[in-house]
Amino acid sequence: MLKKTLFLWEMCMNKILAELCAGIIPQKMARNRWRGILRYGLIRTIKLLMRLRREKTILPRYYLAVCAIAKNEGEYFQEWIEWHNKLGVEKFYIYDNESSDNTKDVLAPYVESGLVEYVYWSRKQVRRSGYEWQLSAYDDCFDKHRSDARWIAVIDLDEFIVPIKDRTICEFLKRFEEFSAVEINWLIYGSGGAKKKEAGDVMERFKYHAALNHVSNRHIKSIIDPRRVCSYIGCHEAARLSGYAADSHGVPIKKHFREREPQHDVIRINHYMVKSYEEFLEKRGRGQTRHHKLGYFDLYDLNDIKT
Repeated sequence: MLKKTLFLWEMCMNKILAELCAGIIPQKMARNRWRGILRYGLIRTIKLLMRLRREKTILPRYYLAVCAIAKNEGEYFQEWIEWHNKLGVEKFYIYDNESSDNTKDVLAPYVESGLVEYVYWSRKQVRRSGYEWQLSAYDDCFDKHRSDARWIAVIDLDEFIVPIKDRTICEFLKRFEEFSAVEINWLIYGSGGAKKKEAGDVMERFKYHAALNHVSNRHIKSIIDPRRVCSYIGCHEAARLSGYAADSHGVPIKKHFREREPQHDVIRINHYMVKSYEEFLEKRGRGQTRHHKLGYFDLYDLNDIKT
């Protein structure tokens, strides 16, 4: 009991310190970086740096892994896993957010083959809520697998990484090994007018996406070097311990992603945020109320261009 109390107290103090620091650092990217480091905790960061020094000669087992957290998305896993496996992902670290559907059964063959590592991630177990609880899953993944994977992509089940100029994601990443993170822009796909859920793969059913320069496409997801970051900032950026993050053109990032024009010509992330209206309502029913109020559908049902 005392250990849990001390843990919660430390977590609260780290969060307070992170927000106080964020209030005095004027540059947004530096502010976010230090917010992530302080949320992770200064003592934990020092211990991590010492650990990384001890493990620096260990060669990773996988070149590219994916970390994802999901709830009641069993029907979408097969397409998502096989798409990314085909493009070079060798390992999936899946955190199950208390699913009540067939998620575990769908993942069972992939777990048995070694492609997926399954973790049941309970709110009661972690004792956190909101983004803090989601970020704790990412922290757990990084802390367990820093020496196992050269790169870890942090994406959701409605996000598909699509290389444009390379045959695989790994081929793309080979040009970025000097960087600690690569930020890849969304390309948001709308419902295409679909009201009902229909049979078929997501990428086949939804073909209409937002205009390339739409402001929502400025959002990014990151592929990180787990030995050079400590934790995540929100669900988009990594808090770097060393090195620089790059955009998809290989340019070191100096502006926050909200201040940059989106890039889709080298690699992108197809983001199927709403799917059909019926599927949107199902997603909303999973308890994701932060972003999935009814107005969210109209905001992201973007169907400007057909692929």
